[in-house]
Amino acid sequence: MKKTVMGAIVGGLLIFIWQTLSWTVLHLHEPSQQYHPKQDTILSFLSANIEKEGGYLMPTVPMNTPMAEAQKMGEKMQGKPWVQVQYHKTFDIDGKAMINNMVRGLLANIIMVALLIWVFSKMGKQSFFTTLIATLLIGVIVFTNAPYTSHIWYPMFDIKAHLTDALLSWGLCGIWLGWWLNRGK
Repeated sequence: MKKTVMGAIVGGLLIFIWQTLSWTVLHLHEPSQQYHPKQDTILSFLSANIEKEGGYLMPTVPMNTPMAEAQKMGEKMQGKPWVQVQYHKTFDIDGKAMINNMVRGLLANIIMVALLIWVFSKMGKQSFFTTLIATLLIGVIVFTNAPYTSHIWYPMFDIKAHLTDALLSWGLCGIWLGWWLNRGK
């Protein structure tokens, strides 16, 4: 139990620290969060024209539009601009909310690593190398399942940053788990 708890806490912390560095100090995700000099005008326009919070893809057709009509719109829009908007009516990230979000993120990372350690405990012989490679493969699965699959349909400007995050954070975790879970063997 001590191996699992300590392994999960340190592994989760390593992933969390890399995520923090990636999004803040290193600015790897900046291509998807760029400043726009007309942001006040754009936000004012959106606020005046969007009634409820939600994610919007523009242009698109209303739900239950016949497929033929949707295809016509798609053909008409070929080669023209499009946008995704994640609209929120209020910005509510004060100090308390930021701390809550960080704690939730860290706990999610710790739980992910604990689940991985459980999988490792059900495997046969392990070594530093197999633990490291398996953990890196988890990083590839995480990247492929969410950011890359979304990127196929809705290209992200920071897809390389997501790949870097997956490989480096899970690689660091794999080095830790490879040593921690296999020490003394």
